[in-house]
Amino acid sequence: MAISPVALKAYTAAAKAEPTPHAAPTRSFTETVKESLASVNNLQHEKARMVEEFASGKNQNVHELMISLQKASIAMEMTAAVRNKVMQAYQEVMRMQF
Repeated sequence: MAISPVALKAYTAAAKAEPTPHAAPTRSFTETVKESLASVNNLQHEKARMVEEFASGKNQNVHELMISLQKASIAMEMTAAVRNKVMQAYQEVMRMQF
């Protein structure tokens, strides 16, 4: 079975191409935590803004309000769960004897 010229051309082009790095750029744990907390904080501010607009009558879209409330709630629950797991890990490390 012969290799078609199209396949051979594609293979040679791929062989000459520069390899792309597959690893994503790394971030520190501190940066990741800061970005996550900022995101949760933004969701909380958005929720408060939408509640104020709904209460004042500026916005009557209940669906968007409820979606905003749920997003903020889920983000806060996830943040609390992560915090609890980090605290458990810290306590476990402190119980270790060296």
